[in-house]
Amino acid sequence: MTVTAPVRSERDTAGHPAHRDGNVLRWLAAYTASMMGDNVYYLALSWAAVRAGTPAQAGLVMAASAVPRALLMLGGGVIADRLGPRRVVIGSDAVRCAAVLAVAVLLFTTDPGLWPLAVLAVVFGTVDAVFMPAVGALPARVTSRDQLARVQGMRGLGIRFASVAGGPLGGLGVALGGAAAAFGLAALLIAVSVPLLVSVRMRELPADDTAASGGTAWRDLVAGLHYIRRHRVLAPLVLAIALGDLGFVGPLNVGLALLADERGWGASGMGWVLAGFGVGAGAASLLLTVRGRVPHAGHVMAYACVAGSVAIGALAYAPDVAAAVGVALLVGGLAGLSGALCGALLQTQSDPAYLGRVTAVASLVSLGFAPLSMPLSAAAIGTWGTRPVFVVSALVCGLGAMVALGARDLRRAELPR
Repeated sequence: MTVTAPVRSERDTAGHPAHRDGNVLRWLAAYTASMMGDNVYYLALSWAAVRAGTPAQAGLVMAASAVPRALLMLGGGVIADRLGPRRVVIGSDAVRCAAVLAVAVLLFTTDPGLWPLAVLAVVFGTVDAVFMPAVGALPARVTSRDQLARVQGMRGLGIRFASVAGGPLGGLGVALGGAAAAFGLAALLIAVSVPLLVSVRMRELPADDTAASGGTAWRDLVAGLHYIRRHRVLAPLVLAIALGDLGFVGPLNVGLALLADERGWGASGMGWVLAGFGVGAGAASLLLTVRGRVPHAGHVMAYACVAGSVAIGALAYAPDVAAAVGVALLVGGLAGLSGALCGALLQTQSDPAYLGRVTAVASLVSLGFAPLSMPLSAAAIGTWGTRPVFVVSALVCGLGAMVALGARDLRRAELPR
């Protein structure tokens, strides 16, 4: 799919805060629509899989996306850098829309069982391996460097809105027309992003940022990994992200459910705690959106990780739901702030020609390795209980913060003015 990107010079972006820039707002609308489509798709997939097979089979269908996504993510970063992130995102959304729509039609006309759902999950995971690095590389092409922190805040708000609105929309689709209608709605939402992305203008890259890729795809991949390893900010930053996600994902997913069950909070109590986390993370995203820049970004990111790790450990000691919600607000705010600053530093410290590969590595550690902590957390809680596991998870997050504090160049890193 050939898409010629309208060119935007650095002069065009000067003096335009990202939240008032029509070009950035079109990108944000496209991104939010695509993420809403993702949320509706996952709800429809889980519903259809449970209705068509056993719980174990449904679990396998839901997990089918993870393998190709993890295996192909690094290659996806090479593709994003070679072809350009805008072209890759548009092509990925077009393929995802077509695949989801095909399954919607199939479910509407017949009862095919689990096999099309499994195929769709594999296709989605394969396309995600290319889509995610390209999505991460796109903001640097749509706005100036001094606005990238604000864009990360706007992106966080888009993610929160998509997660809040996507679930009810998916449920409404299932209620009105079953899984077929929900898949059709997901395809429509993903399709909305395509014309919006076509209208987004790309920022010109400096000459030295357009010539970093060359040779074979393997050489480009190796060059990207060497670039990260030698970089004084990116290397410790990626390691800090990996450790932070490894300690964070387990407790805030399966660990929280087991904690709520152990304390007798029930599903509603767990829902309130999750809502507290979402509100805190949304507030952090809003702060970045409004301020646009946080001074001493490296220090703030690292100390937010330290405080957030303490709050994660404290969550297991909350005496009741109200206290847990208060701690969750703190966890969400600190995690949202540190996560947004990590994303902004990745964007601003990376040469744009390598940004797809940098994003691919960061996404791989977050989406490929970190979820492995969920079954480990569940097994450990079954053996030792919630408090020791939450404390260990907090220590792992804290280790990531220590990496950030111990790396002088990362600790002193600043966002562009």
